[in-house]
Amino acid sequence: MEGAVRVFAGEFAMAGHSVQDGPGMAFVITPGGAWCRLMFLAGALTEVTESGGMIRCRVADPTGAFDLVTGGGSNPIATTIRNLPVPSFVTVSGYAQMYRKNRSGILSVRPENIQVIDRAVRDQWIITTASATLDRLGALRQAMSGLRTDDRLLTALRQYSLTPSLLEELAAMIENAVKTVKPPEDREAALANARARVLSIMNETKGPRGIAVQDIIDQLAEAGITQETILAAVESLIVDDECYQPQKGFVKLL
Repeated sequence: MEGAVRVFAGEFAMAGHSVQDGPGMAFVITPGGAWCRLMFLAGALTEVTESGGMIRCRVADPTGAFDLVTGGGSNPIATTIRNLPVPSFVTVSGYAQMYRKNRSGILSVRPENIQVIDRAVRDQWIITTASATLDRLGALRQAMSGLRTDDRLLTALRQYSLTPSLLEELAAMIENAVKTVKPPEDREAALANARARVLSIMNETKGPRGIAVQDIIDQLAEAGITQETILAAVESLIVDDECYQPQKGFVKLL
């Protein structure tokens, strides 16, 4: 049985090709040489919406966001998603999907399992995924030089007409993702600063619904605070009963 692939959202979003592998089974191939069917991802759950009998979620990592799509109704995964706090850090096991529309591919992940984690687990996923990605990029460089003849590597090279400069761009994206993983002492200082700023913003917002988490993210982005740190701050304030969620995606002081 094939293991779950770890890939960053930024790389997955660049995928434009898939390969059929039996009835109803397909791999989504990324420019970094990942063959994605069963995937294991982690990030910040920032949005959950339900309409037309479908549930859609966004799970963000430092490089972008995954779109999760699953049927609504009373199936177990839909029930789990409805009960998840937004925002929160989560891990997701699910299947890569690509639908063709107007000659372009629409990417999503169909979740099979999702659970709440803490930031330390999310950070470990970033480190492990970065290592796996850099290994793939190294193998692609060897294939470009004729030192590797693995069919999957050669397929990725052909499908994307890969060049050393594109692989360098992917490597830079991975480097930036790893930079978001801070030592515990730095992480605590950044979290404390973000908590204070989030509380200040909520104090200035007196509406009946409080304030949208996305509005907080947008305001604090100008101060150079990352989305991941803001979401961690909001989550910790909810856990500490400093604020609550009057509805998904909004927070308000108690």
